[in-house]
Amino acid sequence: MMYFIWAIIVIVTLSLIGLVYRLVKGPSVPDRVVALDSIGVSIISLIGLFSIFVKTTFYLDIILLLAILSFIGTVAFSKFIEKGEIIERDSSR
Repeated sequence: MMYFIWAIIVIVTLSLIGLVYRLVKGPSVPDRVVALDSIGVSIISLIGLFSIFVKTTFYLDIILLLAILSFIGTVAFSKFIEKGEIIERDSSR
């Protein structure tokens, strides 16, 4: 079972390297946002695999926190791409 977990860790790490390449060299900004979101998911999966490897539930709180931060970051970047600003301010006040 441990060999299987190590194999999955290696595969996820290799995909993480490919995603970092796409983040740096992406042809467009939306591709970079998708790569950044995928990096977040890959890091979450690596932490989950590590949690299984060491047989503890301590890291599940960290996974939840990273998932929330990844979601908020993806929404903020998407809104910035769409409208050019993240927080809309009313100029009439």
